[in-house]
Amino acid sequence: MPSLNWIGKEKIINHDKEVPFRLLKKNKSLSLGISDNLIVEGDNLEALKALMPYYIGKVKCIYIDPPYNTGNENWRYNDNVNSPKIKQWIGKVVGGEGEDLTRHDKWLCMMYPRLKLLRDLLREDGVIFISIDDNEHCDLKFLMEEIFGVDSWEIMIWKKVGDGDAGAGRMKITHRFRNEHEYIYVGYKNKEKVRFNKVKSIPDFKNTYGNPDNDPRGSYKAGNMSKTTEKSLAHGKNFYTVVSPSGKSFTRQWHFDKEEFDLLNKDGRIYWGKSGDAVPSIKIFIKEEREVVPVSIIEGKGSATSANKFLENLFEGRVFENSKPVELIKYLLSLYSESNDIILDSFAGSGTTGHAVLELNKEDNGNRQFVLIELEPDIAQKVTSERIRKISKELGGNFEYCTLGNKLFNPEGSIDEEISFTDLAKYIYFTETQTNLEKKQIIGNFIGNFQGNDFYLFFKEKGKNMLTKSFLQKVEKNTNTKIVYADFCTISEEVLSSHQIIFKQIPYEIKVY
Repeated sequence: MPSLNWIGKEKIINHDKEVPFRLLKKNKSLSLGISDNLIVEGDNLEALKALMPYYIGKVKCIYIDPPYNTGNENWRYNDNVNSPKIKQWIGKVVGGEGEDLTRHDKWLCMMYPRLKLLRDLLREDGVIFISIDDNEHCDLKFLMEEIFGVDSWEIMIWKKVGDGDAGAGRMKITHRFRNEHEYIYVGYKNKEKVRFNKVKSIPDFKNTYGNPDNDPRGSYKAGNMSKTTEKSLAHGKNFYTVVSPSGKSFTRQWHFDKEEFDLLNKDGRIYWGKSGDAVPSIKIFIKEEREVVPVSIIEGKGSATSANKFLENLFEGRVFENSKPVELIKYLLSLYSESNDIILDSFAGSGTTGHAVLELNKEDNGNRQFVLIELEPDIAQKVTSERIRKISKELGGNFEYCTLGNKLFNPEGSIDEEISFTDLAKYIYFTETQTNLEKKQIIGNFIGNFQGNDFYLFFKEKGKNMLTKSFLQKVEKNTNTKIVYADFCTISEEVLSSHQIIFKQIPYEIKVY
C-alpha cells in the first residue's frame, strides 16, 4: 500500500504518546449549571489527551471541521497552519526541520497525532466525520488510510451552496467553474460494526403532478412501476399483464408481484392517466415520509451562507466566518447517534456541533452529551460557549466550561501537588487497563478491579504514602493479583509475593500514556 511521506513525519508519528497529561479545571463562572456537556478551552492535542482517562473507547460520533489550510490569514480565526500557536508547536516538536516545511507539511504534522487520539477515543462501533475542501482533500485520504485503515473510510459530498444563495460560491480566478461542494470523510474504527440509521425523506414532487384525479390523500408524484417496455422480450420475475379501467392491457415486467399490484389498484394507489388508459404508475404522496438509505451526496442541509447569517442574527454582528450550518451537523449525527451517545468536536469553532446535539435532544427527548474543544480563548469564551448559552434558553441543556490545568508530572518528575487522589486514581487505572474508572468503584485505597487484578493507591499525604504490614490485614483475601501504588514499601519481597502483591513506586512506575 502506498503511504504518504512529508517533512517532519518521523518526529510526529508517535507524538501522541509524548503529549503531557494535563488535568481539566472547571470554571464555574463560565459554565452554565452542572452538566456532562463540556466546553474545553485549550490546544486540542493536550485536551484530547486530558480526556483519555474519562472517554477512551466511549465516544460514538466525532465531527471535526479542521483548518482547510486555504492560506487565508486575514481574519481572526486563522484558516492557515501558519498561526502563531501552530508555528510554535511545530518548531518545538519538529525542530529545525520545521523551517523547511510547506504549509501542506505543517497541516499533516498538525493533523496526524490529533487523528490518532481521536481514533482512540472512539467506541469500537464509532464513526468520525471530517469536513474538508480541495486544499487538503488528497492528503486527508492518505491520513485516513494510515490511521483508520485502507477500507475504513468513505467520502460524502456536501452541496454547500443553497438554491437561494445569490452570488454564493463565486468562481475564483483559479477555477473554471463555480465551486459548490465540500467533502466529508467518514472514518470507521470497525466498519463491520457500523449500520447507519435510515433517514426520513419527504419526496419533493410538489411541482410535478399535483392531484389530477382529486385523490383525498392529497398531491402526489406518479412513480414508474415497470422494469421493461411493451416490446421487451424479458420474461423474468413479475412478468404479467394488467388491464386499465378503460380496458387497455399492458404486458411487461413490473416492480411488484401481481398480488401486490392488485392490492395497490384496489386502494386507489395506481394512476392510469387522465383518460384512464396510460401506463400505470404508483402514487407517491407528498405528505408521506419514506425511510431511505442515506446517500453520499448531501443536499438541502443548510448552506455556508445560511450558517453565517444565523450567527450574525444570534450575535447581532459578524463574529465568525465559515461556520457549518446546524442542519448539516444534525443530519450527520442523526445518521449514527442514539439518545445517550457521546458526541465530540475537537475543532469546535462557533459551537455548531453542540447546538446540533441540543436540537436533536429537544426533538427526541434524548440525552446526548457533547464535548467541544476550542483552541482560541477569545473564541471559546465569546462565541462557542456564548452560542450554547443563548440557544439553551430555547432548547434547554447546560454545560461546564473547562481549561487545561497542571501537568500530572512537574519538571522534576514528581506528581504535581495539586493532583487529587481521585484524579491520580483515574489516570493510573486508565494506564493499567485502558478503560475508564467510575468514581463509585473507589473504596478507600482500593480503586478498582480489572481482569483478575485489584488496584490500590496510597496518595493521601506527602511522606505518609507507605505500603506497610497493616495493609495485609485490610486487603481482601482472594486469589487476585494486588497492584499497589505508593511512595514507599516496608514489606519484604517474600511477603509481597506470598500475598500476590506487586508494589509500584510513585512517581517512577506510573506509566505515561
